[in-house]
Amino acid sequence: MDQKIILEKLGEKYAEQGENPETYLKGLFYSKPLSYWDYIEVETLNSLQKPRTNFKDEEIFIMYHQVTELFFKMMIHELKQIVQEDLSEKTILDKLNRLIKYTEILVNSFDVMKYGMDYDNYNQFRSSLTPASGFQSFQFRAIELYSTRIKNLLSDKNGAGAPEISEALFEDLYWKHAGKKPGISRKSQTLLQFEEKYQEDLILLARKLQGRTLEEKLLAIPDPSDALIRAAKQFDFLYNFKWPNVHLETAAHYLDSKGENKAATGGSEWKKYLNPVFQQRRFFPAFWQNDSMENW
Repeated sequence: MDQKIILEKLGEKYAEQGENPETYLKGLFYSKPLSYWDYIEVETLNSLQKPRTNFKDEEIFIMYHQVTELFFKMMIHELKQIVQEDLSEKTILDKLNRLIKYTEILVNSFDVMKYGMDYDNYNQFRSSLTPASGFQSFQFRAIELYSTRIKNLLSDKNGAGAPEISEALFEDLYWKHAGKKPGISRKSQTLLQFEEKYQEDLILLARKLQGRTLEEKLLAIPDPSDALIRAAKQFDFLYNFKWPNVHLETAAHYLDSKGENKAATGGSEWKKYLNPVFQQRRFFPAFWQNDSMENW
């Protein structure tokens, strides 16, 4: 494309926006050339690790969780488009495959947590993190709300088809029970902190998504392809079985490999609440045959 055509198209672009193209073109005289480090904000990223102890591997722990949150953001980026836009089945399948890839990366990268930290160092610096916990990831909870009807996230999944989204309903979400002190009904500091910061936002999000979740988008397709159903089930399996299972294995490595049965920083019964066989969560239960569900 020659310079004349480029200038004409730029003029058309800004004219359609009601803007003066000359003003924008003049700005090019003064703008600095873009660099990788400025565009990616490398210095900012590298400044975000603030260990609370002098143990070197704590920085690995922080960085890996920051990477995880960025992947969660990528997943929400795809889920928002699925639930907010009128997409074709092919486009939904493409986005499901992206969700699968992101989740696979998270699952396969979790060895960083298992083998990237010294066993003794981790068990020393982790006590300084109490009551903070990965349990408090807002984006993890948001992905669940984007992906499935809230009835599938309740402790009792046999309730009403479309329950009213309320604080009372939220008290029966499966993860709320993990936020209570073992053996008593009192909420842990970990859960209380999380509720204070994010409960209102999560309830608003759940209300906004009611009737529009990924599950409901898929169920609304009259005759979904086998490829779409396979992709939905693969994402479901990766997120609700493989991902918590690698957490369970890593927790066992650090907390119980020598029979110590140490407590999680959030105080939950981690053997119970990280175990996907116990939790039996599914985003798309209609896509699973009874035998598949039993052998989850």
